[in-house]
Amino acid sequence: MIHTEIKLTDLDKLRHHEEVDSEYLKELTQKIASDKILKFAIVADKNTNVVLDGEHRFNALKSLGCKKIPVVYVDYNSPNIVVQSWRGNQKLTKKDVIEAGLSGKKLPAKTTMHMVKMSDDLVHIFCA
Repeated sequence: MIHTEIKLTDLDKLRHHEEVDSEYLKELTQKIASDKILKFAIVADKNTNVVLDGEHRFNALKSLGCKKIPVVYVDYNSPNIVVQSWRGNQKLTKKDVIEAGLSGKKLPAKTTMHMVKMSDDLVHIFCA
């Protein structure tokens, strides 16, 4: 189990680490604008404000002019959080993710997948 904290955060404090798929971003932005609701919060590291899950939601809200967004903060240093790649055999570290978020040198869209150790299973951070 990981400790989480939910806060309403200034959007401009968050740092994203991946590029976005422009077509998906357009669809998601239209969906959020139409629904007038964000169904799932962003997940970010509490120490660096780097977005770990929700890059497209973050960018959709930014393009819609939102100033504050709900964020589930986690301690990315926790050994129970694991970074994997959607791209098969690509090796990634937490350091790679944080550097991408803080440096502005973004990873390609859908590169990282963050998982949480729950007993003997790994579950997506979104579900933890």
